[in-house]
Amino acid sequence: MAGMTDPNRIWTEAADRLKAEIGDGPFSSYIAPSAVRVDSQGNLILVTPTAYARDWVRKNALRRMNELWLGLDGLSRRLEVRCRAEMGSVPPASASREAPRLSSISAAPAAAPTAPAFAPATDGARAVRAAGLQERLTFDSFVEGHGNAFALAIAKQVASWADGHFNPVFFCGPYGYGKTHLLNAIAWEAQRLRPDAKVVYLTAERFLSTFVRAMQDRSTAAFKESLRSADMLLLDDVQFVGGKTSTQEELLNTLTALIEDGKRIVLSADRAPVALTDVEPRLRSHLAAGLTCPVEAADRDLKVAVAQSRLNALAKLGVVSGEARADVLEHLVDRTPGSMRELEGAVNTLAAVAGSRLSTLTVDEVQTLLGAALRTGPERRITVDEIQKTVAEHFNLKQADLLSERRTRAIARPRQIAMYLCKQHTTRSYPDIGRRFGGRDHTTVLHGVRKIEELMPKDDQIARDVEALTRKLRG
Repeated sequence: MAGMTDPNRIWTEAADRLKAEIGDGPFSSYIAPSAVRVDSQGNLILVTPTAYARDWVRKNALRRMNELWLGLDGLSRRLEVRCRAEMGSVPPASASREAPRLSSISAAPAAAPTAPAFAPATDGARAVRAAGLQERLTFDSFVEGHGNAFALAIAKQVASWADGHFNPVFFCGPYGYGKTHLLNAIAWEAQRLRPDAKVVYLTAERFLSTFVRAMQDRSTAAFKESLRSADMLLLDDVQFVGGKTSTQEELLNTLTALIEDGKRIVLSADRAPVALTDVEPRLRSHLAAGLTCPVEAADRDLKVAVAQSRLNALAKLGVVSGEARADVLEHLVDRTPGSMRELEGAVNTLAAVAGSRLSTLTVDEVQTLLGAALRTGPERRITVDEIQKTVAEHFNLKQADLLSERRTRAIARPRQIAMYLCKQHTTRSYPDIGRRFGGRDHTTVLHGVRKIEELMPKDDQIARDVEALTRKLRG
C-alpha cells in the first residue's frame, strides 16, 4: 500500500488499522465521525465534530495516526487535527491536488490573497499563517496567576507592537504551563491590531520538517524568503533544534536577518537559552540577547482558576451545565499534579462524565467516577514516606537526612524538592508536611515549595531532578 497519494484512500487504510488497534468503542466515538480535509494552505487536517473529540484524538491517537499515515503516503505529509468550529468552510481532501510543500509559511500572493479558513475574519492580504495556531488560545482565555503575571504582561506588550521592545523575547518554563498559549495569543492579537502585517507562527518541529523538505526540493530560497519577509516570527519549542547543525545555521541566519531589519521575534523553550546545551553557542547567544521571560509552574490557586475557566468554556459549548463545587475542583487539582495540559484533560473527562449533573457532584462521586483516570486515586496513592525515600535514594542520602536539622546545600535542596513533591502528589497540608519533616513549621514548607517552583524554570538540573522523581513516583 505504501506510495499512495490520494488522501481519501490513505485515510481509509490508516483508519482501518487504527480501529483494529484502539477498538470499536473509541474508534466509533472519536474517529469514525471525523474526516480528512485540506485547508487553504494545502495542509491535511483531520476534522472532528467537537472540540472534546479533537482533544481526545490529540492526546490518545494522533501520534499513532501519523505513524500509520506516513507509512502509506508517498508524499510524506502529516495530519493535523482541528474541530469543525475551527475550520469553517474547508473542502474535502479529494478536492485538492498535491499539497503545496511550503504553503504553511509562504507568503500569500498580493494579487490573490488566500487567508486560512480558520484565521480571524479581519485578516488582510498578508494574513496570519495559522498552521498550528489554536483559535481558543487567546489572551481572553489565559488565566493569570502569581507564576505567569510577568510573562503575560510582556506577551501583551509584544502583541501591541509597542516601541522600545526587547528582541527577541524568549519565554521559558516547564512543559504545559502556558508558553504555547502565550505565543498563540500574541499571534492572534498582533494580527488583529495590524491586519496587513505578516505574522508567522511555527513550532520547531514544523520549522525542521519544512526546511528539510525545502532542501530536498531545492527550494530553500523560497523557504528563506517566506520567513525573512515576516514582520513577526514566533517559534515554539526551540529546544528541538538542538543537535541539528544545518537547521541551527539556517535559524541563526533567519534571526540575524530579522533583527537587522527591526522585525519582531518571539521564542519559547522548556528551559532558558543558557541551558540549551545542545544548541550551537552562536545561536544560543542570539536567543539570549533580548529578554528571557520565565513562565513559572502554577500554584494551587492558579490551577483551580484554570480548571474553572475550562469548565466555563465547556459550558458555553453546551458540554456541561451548572458550576462545580469548590471542593470538587480542588480535589481534581490535587489529583492531577502534572502540567496544565494534564489538568485540562482531567477537566474534560469530568465534564464528559458529569454533563448536567456537574453542580450536584460530590468529591466522593467524582473519585468513584474518575478514579481510574486520576493519577493518585485509590489504586495508586503516593505517601509522604514514599516521597522521602525516593528523594533520598535519588540524591544518595538517607531518609533521616531529610528529617534532620542539617542545612547544608547538599541536604537542604533535596529536602525542599521532597516538600514540593509532597505538596504536588499528596493531599497533606503544609503543617502536616512540616510535621513529617522533623516537626518543621508550615512556613518552612511553604518557603521550600515556592523555592522549587521559582527555580524549576531557571535551573535545568533541578527541573530534570523533579521530572525524574515524578516519573519514579508515578511508577
